[in-house]
Amino acid sequence: MQLLLNEMSLHLGVSPVSHSAFSQRRMQLKHTAFIELNQKAVVDVMYGDEDYQTYKGMRVLGIDGSKIMLPSTPNVIEEFGEISHSNAKQAGKHAYAMASIMYDVLNRIAVDSHLGKARDYEVDLALGHLEHTRKGDLLLCDRNYPSFRFISSLYQAQRDFVIRCSASSFRQAREMLKGQGADSQRHNLQPHSSKCHAIKLAGLPTTIPVRFVRVRLNTGEFEVLVTSLLDETLYPTADFKELYRLRWGIETFFGILKTRLGLENFTGKSAESVYQDFYSSVYLTGLEAMLTESAQCFLSRKETRYPQHVNRSVSFNAIKNKALDILFDEEQDNDEALVELERLFLTNPTCSRSHRLVPRRRSSATSLLLYAKQSKKSCF
Repeated sequence: MQLLLNEMSLHLGVSPVSHSAFSQRRMQLKHTAFIELNQKAVVDVMYGDEDYQTYKGMRVLGIDGSKIMLPSTPNVIEEFGEISHSNAKQAGKHAYAMASIMYDVLNRIAVDSHLGKARDYEVDLALGHLEHTRKGDLLLCDRNYPSFRFISSLYQAQRDFVIRCSASSFRQAREMLKGQGADSQRHNLQPHSSKCHAIKLAGLPTTIPVRFVRVRLNTGEFEVLVTSLLDETLYPTADFKELYRLRWGIETFFGILKTRLGLENFTGKSAESVYQDFYSSVYLTGLEAMLTESAQCFLSRKETRYPQHVNRSVSFNAIKNKALDILFDEEQDNDEALVELERLFLTNPTCSRSHRLVPRRRSSATSLLLYAKQSKKSCF
């Protein structure tokens, strides 16, 4: 932290400050400033001119949650809580938060984000995102979300959805995962008898028309999706495999937060500093998405064997070095700075091999530590 503060003071031509002084002063800044910055400077700007990417006129919003490891200090534990580890190498308790984010997978911005407590339920956090949606949005969710209460809430709010089902979610999905019946089936969902009273008390609909769609993965396995997109002519079954694959964008977004931006390497040990680091990182990703838009359009037009994309390590590093000039220097020619940024964004692009199969595996605490020490790429 002291090295970064020294870099900033040299860049701005101001007197250096100590890490201690910075830590004391930052406690007078509310993390809600970064939430407002993301809303006003990213979300409102992106959708203000109606010039953004959609799927058949719909914003495609992926919702997902992820546990964030926090500094285990008394103040942080009191705010967020702890989770016990049964793994011998991680025995004991550790402070965590549950991050829930609603992410526009086509335009690469976080429309809404929330940092909840360690044991918060993902579905409850997801319902909190609904106030930041609008009619005509399409929500994509994974197998943690297909409960009747969640789907009923989406139906009541008139929000379209595509949610992956597990064998334990609905009877219809369980049968389709076995290969039974047609690949597209319409049903009226009703709550389990044990949940019916609670659904009625919540004022939610108890009968929901949905469509179950079965797709075959490249591995030969079946995947069943429950959706509100009932029109088989406008939304043919064959389109759902690629449509649901868009949800992977929010998985890679969490990867950007945790790896490229080093979110879990927090710059403070208080609850407020945790909030500041989380929401400022989310804001930074939106700023990066907007600044790299022109460079990404240029790469998309290039005729190459594989589609090319802006290298996120390069883009975040370039923004780090030029952002202060753009935001602070009143004499700076922003047009010239943006041109210089675009030249940097176009260096060392990455290739997208969308159909490459890379098996997912859980990493042990030891391997994660070795990765952080030896292999992790630093943007800063």
